[in-house]
Amino acid sequence: MGEGPHRYRADVLRLLHAHGVAPRPSTPPELVHEFVSDLYRFEIRRLRGRLLAKEFPRGEYAGRVATLRQRYRVISMRPHEWLEA
Repeated sequence: MGEGPHRYRADVLRLLHAHGVAPRPSTPPELVHEFVSDLYRFEIRRLRGRLLAKEFPRGEYAGRVATLRQRYRVISMRPHEWLEA
């Protein structure tokens, strides 16, 4: 993990803020990426639990996963891509 200061791109900061994440310039992007990935995995497990509890029909599961994946699209980027050039 690189030393700071890290200059996060404005669009990435907006996506991170949607998840309650506000990295400081001293926060390595790799650490933030790992944290947001953990949040995503938590949400996927929770969604699967809701499916198994029959809170919604099985046919809706794929659509809900796709929606969740779209909300967390920031983790599809590599951490170094989060920074200004």
